[in-house]
Amino acid sequence: QVQLVESGGGMVQAGGSLRLSCAASGSTISSYRYVRGWLLQAPGKGREFVATGSYEGGMTEYADSLKGRFAISRDNAKNTVYLRMNCLNPEDTAVYYCAADFGFGIQRKLEEYDYWGQGTQVTVAS
Repeated sequence: QVQLVESGGGMVQAGGSLRLSCAASGSTISSYRYVRGWLLQAPGKGREFVATGSYEGGMTEYADSLKGRFAISRDNAKNTVYLRMNCLNPEDTAVYYCAADFGFGIQRKLEEYDYWGQGTQVTVAS
């Protein structure tokens, strides 16, 4: 199985930045679960797509609402995916999850992800 562990969340003031990390372990390679995604769940709401990136890093997609504030990247030597979040505002407050899916490309459909981390809390104060 694939195990994903998020870290890097916390409380930040509006306008600040955070970098989330997602470390993968288990059968990621043998099961060809190279696709990575970042998703969020705000209080009282369902999960929403944030970003996704391919194994080589050349293919990325983001939620339109982010307006270029977020960037996904990865360090395959560490088997870790990152999410750089800039210009944070209180509306970004949510639990952020990383997820893995089969393949080598990208995936923005939440229902297609096979593995999920437990999430890391991001709280943005005004």
